Amino acid sequence: MTRTPALEIAVQDPAGVRIAGEVGAARVELASALALGGLTPSPATLELSVAAAREADVEVHVLVRPRGGDFHYTDEEIAICEHDVRRAIEAGAEGVVIGALDAHGALDVDAMARLRDAAGGASVTLHRAIDVSPDPLATLDAAIALGLRRVLTSGGASAAIDGIDTLRALVARADGRIQIMAGSGVGAANAAELAGTGVDALHFSAKRTVTAEGGVRMGSASDGVGGYEVTDRDTALAVRAALGL
Repeated sequence: MTRTPALEIAVQDPAGVRIAGEVGAARVELASALALGGLTPSPATLELSVAAAREADVEVHVLVRPRGGDFHYTDEEIAICEHDVRRAIEAGAEGVVIGALDAHGALDVDAMARLRDAAGGASVTLHRAIDVSPDPLATLDAAIALGLRRVLTSGGASAAIDGIDTLRALVARADGRIQIMAGSGVGAANAAELAGTGVDALHFSAKRTVTAEGGVRMGSASDGVGGYEVTDRDTALAVRAALGL
């Protein structure tokens, strides 16, 4: 019998935290700019989201990512991440979500050790940097050696359902030594199939886009004012229902 995985919802604000609590998620990954894959949230967002999580009875795990693009960082960027990791834990977060690769695409063990140590013993998750590494199984081995708590992965594919064979291989390789959490494109249509791989958790954003009209560009990635994304309670509940919860 397939065990029911824990649920983690990627959110961007206290409202998303409250929805996560309402639908019974175990934790949230708090980030900003999910359309870019997620970036480090602001100090105010962090503080208010941790306060909301206390009332909602969910854990907060903070994404620490200083910019978009790849995961090969300069020394200064790693220093920024160290400060953000410490700030997240000092603000009351239960853990952080991090990732850094070296020039060859392998896990940057030295940088990861610095960030792990900055967390001071709090939970540390390796994010989807594993999915762009050349050998996800070797990256998983490195994460285990570093003593990380879990790995968020799509199995090396753009969507987790397309990396399902690699997810199974990662679960087998982990063998209970580290948690495997499937993420990217997780929804009601595929949650049960992904749960069947034996992953410890499912990670999803349950988001919808709020559109806005406007013809003035607001940055290089923008087409006019554009819209923004929010956590949608009904979408999150649909994932729960697909798992029989």
